Amino acid sequence: MRTMIIARNDAGQRLDKFLCKRMPSMPKGMLYKLIRKKDIRRNGARCQGSELLCEGDVITVYAREEFFLLPAQNTFLRAPGRPHLVYEDPHILVAWKPSGTLSHGGQDAPSLLDEIQKYLYDKGQYDPDAEQSFAPALCNRLDRNTEGLVIAACDAEALREMNEAIRKRHVQKRYLAVTTAPLPEREALCTAWLKKDISENRVDIRSDPPDSSWKEIRTRYAVLAQNGAQQLVLVELLTGRTHQIRAHLAYLGAPLLGDRKYGQESRSEPFQCLCAFSLRFSGMDGVLSGLEGKTLMSPLPEFVRRHFPAFQASQLPKEW
Repeated sequence: MRTMIIARNDAGQRLDKFLCKRMPSMPKGMLYKLIRKKDIRRNGARCQGSELLCEGDVITVYAREEFFLLPAQNTFLRAPGRPHLVYEDPHILVAWKPSGTLSHGGQDAPSLLDEIQKYLYDKGQYDPDAEQSFAPALCNRLDRNTEGLVIAACDAEALREMNEAIRKRHVQKRYLAVTTAPLPEREALCTAWLKKDISENRVDIRSDPPDSSWKEIRTRYAVLAQNGAQQLVLVELLTGRTHQIRAHLAYLGAPLLGDRKYGQESRSEPFQCLCAFSLRFSGMDGVLSGLEGKTLMSPLPEFVRRHFPAFQASQLPKEW
């Protein structure tokens, strides 16, 4: 038997979700069987598994001790560097991710999340041994070969609220990109339909959806500068689908410079010329109130300096 007291970072989630995190080696079928047999109780009473946990709840689980053993998960301590932070408060961090760095952990290299967790650990803000189900987490992610701003939550409440704010489009994301060919217009709001091929890890774009499995995408762009066939483009996502910018620009006849998947490999650019450059926050309250009305910007990407040396960050439109 094991008794667990729900702490602040455990509250607000479903009981079954909490137990899956706390006992990852237990098969889900066994977990729900224990619930049905009343071998899992909340505050001494029978439960269904769908209850939302409150701080101070007492969870009792009658199961073999082996299921409570957690695998070592402190691999973030191997992160060699510190995150490049552009914003920090007690609940939220916003960091710049360079091209070539993973957003989340991988076996081949440390990730931005590793650096963030180690930074918070070194500050004494995150103690994995004191947590039952939570670890600082990213609220958005970028492809390995995309640079730019990534939001991280330091506690569970901030993670829930930021995920909801992103879902409600209270976080406006703008990107800078370099295309290998001119776009059809200088400024446009483009609509199309996208379908992901999971086996190939790529997406297809069409102007009309053949069936309901295709998802609508809307991408807004404005050309900021031109150098021969190349264009410097400001892009805003009005929907957030896999590879949306890369695939949509390629569909419009202007693939990203350095994009091997939807364009062509470039000897001069080892990574695709795409940067999540700006985040604008509105409708923020609660633990996110420190971000209300703020616009955060990354450093001007090096690929902009290389291909458009005369362009300055001051030339970016303030309102768009």
